[in-house]
Amino acid sequence: MKKGILFTALFLFSVALVMSQGRRNQRNNTIPLIGVEAPSFTAESTKGTINFPADFGASWKIIFSHPKDFTPVCSSEILELAYHQESFSSLNASLLVLSTDVLSHHFSWKAALEEINYKDRGAVNINFPLVSDDSYRVSHLYGMIHSEESIGENIRGVFIIDPDNKVRSIFYYPNQVGRNIDELKRTLIALQKTRNDNNVVTPANWNQGDDFMVPVISAQEKANIGNPDSPFYQLSWFMTFKKNQE
Repeated sequence: MKKGILFTALFLFSVALVMSQGRRNQRNNTIPLIGVEAPSFTAESTKGTINFPADFGASWKIIFSHPKDFTPVCSSEILELAYHQESFSSLNASLLVLSTDVLSHHFSWKAALEEINYKDRGAVNINFPLVSDDSYRVSHLYGMIHSEESIGENIRGVFIIDPDNKVRSIFYYPNQVGRNIDELKRTLIALQKTRNDNNVVTPANWNQGDDFMVPVISAQEKANIGNPDSPFYQLSWFMTFKKNQE
């Protein structure tokens, strides 16, 4: 009798463990994949009610998320974004910062950040919205909750979304490592260049002004390689470059 009860208990425990793991995997698989429609949402922010993506028109959109306000790494990142916000705007990109604290904390954090002289560059106004996600609804929509131990542990994602509201790039960072704003901008520019010309890609460490790579080249273009007027050159038959003529 005791063996039967023990067997039943072990069986039920195993079933519960499998179901729990299944729920965990299902939740973690909610990350929007590259090329899919970016999930829409409505939330309150320091710029009023945000209807995403409708409020941002045909711009590129960058969602930049944080687990908590007043954390040191996140504070440095928002200041860096603020120092670069005009250059993002010139690239037709709208910034959207999300944090899981309540809206009143966002206003206090924003005010405190705007008084800081970071890296001797002077104080800077934060012109992009800080969105409140205290219900974790947006964080779940974008698959940003990865840790069983602490629900806010991994809400440090970056999503770059194109004018058609399709996800084009995804970054995730741990709490201990600050994000590189120059890298996000480099990725945005590369995405814009390759969107405008679907037969160019960017090689490793590509920066604006560098030559592109070409995945497909016609027989005529290949035969013309080596002539002064050819925009193409090859390092190998499988590595064809196109000169940047900007």
